[in-house]
Amino acid sequence: MDTLTSVILSIKPEYAKAIMSGKKRVEFRRKIFKRPVNKVYVYSSSPVKKIIGFFIIDSIIEDSPLRLWAQFKEIGGINEKDFFNYFNEVEKGFSILIKEYKKFGRGIDPADFFENFCAPQSYIYLEENSELLNAAQIL
Repeated sequence: MDTLTSVILSIKPEYAKAIMSGKKRVEFRRKIFKRPVNKVYVYSSSPVKKIIGFFIIDSIIEDSPLRLWAQFKEIGGINEKDFFNYFNEVEKGFSILIKEYKKFGRGIDPADFFENFCAPQSYIYLEENSELLNAAQIL
């Protein structure tokens, strides 16, 4: 069996907040992980710049943007114009379906755990013994 991994995913604050409220139940991506991932830590990008919670992945669907929109627009937490602007000139995209989520009481500043932390362009893998993972357990 493959070892499951956690990642930090950089998400715009409006969408990160929608995930942590349960309104957005799928995250759309142009690129997907190379390794099996089961848990996603949500890094709310500028101006928040904190990890505000995590979600467990239910499944990942790969399809054309048109089909992804048709299937997930009701739970996607994004308007049609922004969705198709994001997937502009892309033949395939990914929908990460969210099984469950947990919002932290207070956000985690990744700079407290990673020297010279730079927000990921898309995602970064976390090692299982990461201090961040341990800190997240107590929030």
